Amino acid sequence: MRGTARAALGACTLVLTLAACTMHMQPPAPDYAAIIAAPDRSDADRKNDERRHAVQLLAFTGVRPGWKVLDMAAGAGYSTELMARGSAPGGTVYAQNPPGMPARATQALAARMKSPAMKNVVEVTRPFDDPAPPGVANLDLVTFFFGYHDTTYLPVDRAKMDRALFNALKPGGYLVIADYAAAPGAGTTVGKTYHRIEESALEREVEAAGFKRVDEGNFLRNPNDPHNFPIFNPKIPIDIFVLKFQKP
Repeated sequence: MRGTARAALGACTLVLTLAACTMHMQPPAPDYAAIIAAPDRSDADRKNDERRHAVQLLAFTGVRPGWKVLDMAAGAGYSTELMARGSAPGGTVYAQNPPGMPARATQALAARMKSPAMKNVVEVTRPFDDPAPPGVANLDLVTFFFGYHDTTYLPVDRAKMDRALFNALKPGGYLVIADYAAAPGAGTTVGKTYHRIEESALEREVEAAGFKRVDEGNFLRNPNDPHNFPIFNPKIPIDIFVLKFQKP
């Protein structure tokens, strides 16, 4: 009997292990280069691709078909569309913008929403520090591209915002942030003047919400950037950090 019981226990353990593995299996990554090369993408987006190193940035996010994604500071929807293409089929992307967005960005997003590529996108007009719609939880990914620095001079409770992003993600979910690097020691003081933020200051804030930094991308770095000028119409490439955090 004892041998039979051990065999039965072993079989049960195997079944539970396989079930757990199945629950944590990710769908295969899409062909990120093919997504960027899709013939129905706009010329304007292709120009953005050059500045953003789009294939590398998209691959760094790790977005996969079926994922639920929150795209913070979606603006006119460039990054939102990339997330929509990467999470299709079966995924959902929430495009967050705060109330009072400039009309130009609002109109551009409205025009983009008519594209078939945006059929899995839900527009979300909510404050930065309360970004997820009611009932939206267990997200796989949050992206926050080139907008975190703006929250340093707007009326945003960033600690509340970072906790909200943490709570919206499922355990093991990711937060990927790309932003313009400020000089060491600048902290959050040049968000409005230079539209930059010090990497270590951002990291401290995000980790205070419970996130763990797990990866960084150096494909948009420029060590020759002196970090002492605004990011608009630059004469040299801006130094940009790309960080990946995970909810334990």
